[in-house]
Amino acid sequence: MQEFDRKAHWQNVYAHKEVTEVSWFQAKPALSLELIANSHLEPSAPIIDVGGGASVLVDQLIDQGFTNLTVLDISGAALAKSAKRLGEKAGAVNWLESDVTAFSPDSRVALWHDRAVFHFLTDAAERQRYVGALKKTLRLGGHLIIAAFAIGGPEKCSGLPIVQYDAAKLIAELGPEFRLLEERTEEHITPAQRVQKFAYFRFERIAENETA
Repeated sequence: MQEFDRKAHWQNVYAHKEVTEVSWFQAKPALSLELIANSHLEPSAPIIDVGGGASVLVDQLIDQGFTNLTVLDISGAALAKSAKRLGEKAGAVNWLESDVTAFSPDSRVALWHDRAVFHFLTDAAERQRYVGALKKTLRLGGHLIIAAFAIGGPEKCSGLPIVQYDAAKLIAELGPEFRLLEERTEEHITPAQRVQKFAYFRFERIAENETA
């Protein structure tokens, strides 16, 4: 059986679809912005948006005055579309083309945001590599925001199987270095007017001895 080529899949998606046509498109990522605001970051705080290649979250964060922004995506085509959309503002963003499960950071960040990447990792070893990259990247006291399909939500996206999450299931994957601060649910309306049930979680990165 041929191994699945994740990069080729996402390159193909963004090469053949407009950003506004993909099911996960949000004209305004309101809940992500609210959770980021609740993290009380300084404007210069380093933020990484994982899988945010074609998301407009980075546009909104620039408009809010954040100055240390990184967008990571496996698809160079998605990153290129965002950079083109931003025009001159694109130079203020660090664009990284990488599979997050193989990502090795140059520096630490204050906030890691992921809307709809982690739930695509159906293999336990891939999830472990993701969490390993997260721990290398997010500093102690930093905030983690993950949004994934909720229990009872879609079972597939973009033709691929996913894993649904509630708080307990996600905490089991992340381990004791993350303290859950907030949990929200959202009924995302896709461009095709379908309803997708999402769960959002905000964690703080802590030292393991703080969990006692």
